[in-house]
Amino acid sequence: MKRLLAAAVLALGLAGTAHAAIDTYVFASDAERARFRELTQELRCPKCQNQDIADSNAPIAADLRKEIFRLLGEGKDDQQIIDFMVDRYGDFVRYKPALNAKTALLWFGPAGLLLTGLVVMAVIVRRRRAAPTDGSDALSPEERKRLDHLLEAKTDD
Repeated sequence: MKRLLAAAVLALGLAGTAHAAIDTYVFASDAERARFRELTQELRCPKCQNQDIADSNAPIAADLRKEIFRLLGEGKDDQQIIDFMVDRYGDFVRYKPALNAKTALLWFGPAGLLLTGLVVMAVIVRRRRAAPTDGSDALSPEERKRLDHLLEAKTDD
C-alpha cells in the first residue's frame, strides 16, 4: 500500500512539470494573428534546427515569438520582421533562404549532383552497348583447353 501511495504521489508530482507553458498573445485582428502564425512557421528555431519557432518549446523560440509579437505591434511588415531576424541570427533562421551567391550551392547543388549522376550512368550504359559482341572476347582454343583441364582436375577432387 505504501508503494502504491508513493508511486501515485511521484506520478502527480511529475505530471505537474510535464505541462509546457503556452504563449498567449492578444492580437488586434484575425489578420494579425494569421501573420503571426505564418511568420512563426516560416522561421527556424536556432536551437532545435529542424523545428519552426511555432512548434519549438526551446526558450530561444519563446523569445523569438515574443519578439515577433512586439514587432507586429510596432506595425512592421513581414519582410521587415524577417530581415530583423536574419540580421540577428543569419540566413539559417529561414527555412527557405533567399537565392543569392552564398546560398546558390544550397539551391542548385542537389540538382547538379543528380544531373551528374545521370550523365555518368548514361555514359556507362552507352559504352556497354557499344562494346563489341562478335565473340572477340571469347577464349582461344588454347585457353579453352586449359580451362577444360582445370575443370576436370577440380571435379576429380
